[in-house]
Amino acid sequence: MTTSWVDGAASSGFDVDHLPYAVFERAGEEPRVGVRIGDLVLDLAPVAAADMLEVSHLFEATTLNPLMAAGRPVWDSVRQWLTGLLTDETERDVVEPHLVAVADVTLRMPFLVGDYVDFYASLDHASNVGRIFRPDQEPLLPNWRHLPVGYHGRSGTVVPSGTDIVRPHGQRKAPTDDAPTFGPSARLDIEAELGFVVGTGSTLGSRITTEAFADHCFGVVGLNDWSARDIQAWEYVPLGPFLGKSFATSISPWVTPLAAFDAAWVELPGQDPEPLPYLSAGATRGLDIEVEVVLNDEVVSRPSYSSMYWSPAQMLAHLTVNGASTRTGDLWGSGTISGPEPDQRGSFLELSWGGKEPFTAVGRERTFLEDGDVVVLRYSAPGTAGGRITLGEVTGTIAPAL
Repeated sequence: MTTSWVDGAASSGFDVDHLPYAVFERAGEEPRVGVRIGDLVLDLAPVAAADMLEVSHLFEATTLNPLMAAGRPVWDSVRQWLTGLLTDETERDVVEPHLVAVADVTLRMPFLVGDYVDFYASLDHASNVGRIFRPDQEPLLPNWRHLPVGYHGRSGTVVPSGTDIVRPHGQRKAPTDDAPTFGPSARLDIEAELGFVVGTGSTLGSRITTEAFADHCFGVVGLNDWSARDIQAWEYVPLGPFLGKSFATSISPWVTPLAAFDAAWVELPGQDPEPLPYLSAGATRGLDIEVEVVLNDEVVSRPSYSSMYWSPAQMLAHLTVNGASTRTGDLWGSGTISGPEPDQRGSFLELSWGGKEPFTAVGRERTFLEDGDVVVLRYSAPGTAGGRITLGEVTGTIAPAL
């Protein structure tokens, strides 16, 4: 693939084989849709209007939802148009006046979230959690290898990267306590995940097959599913996560189009037993996305999404197999990304083995999050140009309980 004429785009992780979307604004102006090239944002609305694109109005919106709802043929044609603009030197005079430094803009929530579902799709993560909490039992519950386990979260608390995370209050009860107490979570944690965004929705009573995944999934964001483990441990039986999860979920402001991952698809490690037919047809591919978990400027873990058990297509198929509808902006999380090695664990619960085996970060032992901690999740994947694309970071700082 030809690289862009934009200075600095080549080998930046944001060349024309990536082109992630965001909603940005400058002082005194309305938010609108842009696309990243190198360290610059291309303001799409005026360029599309100058080219008399029929879909130019989509870029004037304050969210990505209208573009996402337009469907795959529009996504593909816009991507082709952008690639031409940014690789053809004759377009430079038209495009260059509308390039703005990323450092000079404010990034907003990229899309209006509809429903939010979080899955539990890593075999290593699920096995580790089972061993931590049920050391005398089988780590996986009987249903785990037969279906992608998930829960419905709270879409109203999905926030863009950079939003402070206020330490939540709730009920907690340690195994040695006689009764629960109320107060700030003392076991605040992260979960390094990917988020998948629905572009074209589906009607109530219909299903999205695994083969139709790419017609409905617009793109991918980095995602941190903040978790209050002490609140979660007391509440989750028998109905699962609730207040221990619903206080905040952070996503990247940059949405990487699904088409940018054409070189990143890999075969899943394997599923045993073979899933039921609605989960098996055309669904054996995962994504080769490398993740870095950074605590206070130190990398503490490097999980890989390629080790996941359930694929994104299987998750979407299972989400809708009962006829549940989807709509533009629906978001589903992959669940914690963890690998088989200790330095590939995507949560502090696993890194510290339930708080019993502290890990080292910035020269001292750590277990769970402390006030003032800054967590950054970084992601990269193979690009179609032979290098790597860099997905948007997810950053959050822990603020004291109110």
